[in-house]
Amino acid sequence: MSLDMLKDRLPEYARDLKLNLSSLAVEQLLSPQQKAGSFVAAALAANHAPTTQAVVDAFAAELTPEALNAAKIAASLMAMNNIYYRFVHLVHAADYKTLPARLRMTAMAKPGVDKVDFELWSLVVSAINGCGMCLEAHEKVCREAGLSAEQIQAAVRIAATVHAVARTLAAEEALAPQFAAAA
Repeated sequence: MSLDMLKDRLPEYARDLKLNLSSLAVEQLLSPQQKAGSFVAAALAANHAPTTQAVVDAFAAELTPEALNAAKIAASLMAMNNIYYRFVHLVHAADYKTLPARLRMTAMAKPGVDKVDFELWSLVVSAINGCGMCLEAHEKVCREAGLSAEQIQAAVRIAATVHAVARTLAAEEALAPQFAAAA
């Protein structure tokens, strides 16, 4: 499925999402790899098969096999880390903050792309998953590596839009049988 087909599936009330998806697809603040990886990582995190397929179809060609794999690593490891570190952050018992995570995440050390790109994609997924601790950590590394606030914002705008597209389409799919049965 293409990005245009994905946009066509969005209902009229989600016109803003269509427009945002179009403008972000041609975003120039990020490198082509950063932008494509942000889209792919966001789609994987959004957990909606048609959205993921359309985004991967649209952006995988801009990624090397290693970069595509790194975006998958970011989505996979952040799915785990965001839950764990959100727990550590939100529970007020201080002892959790001093305990080692004891979760394997060795793929983060050598994801197959520049560290800043992987950190950006990890930030994208963390934004979708809502882990404040992870957002702070990945944003800091991205800034230290030279990314501007505008570049980081562009990646988070991609995350927000892809997530909204996925949730909107999932809601429409969930409601379709209900409305068909009521008619």
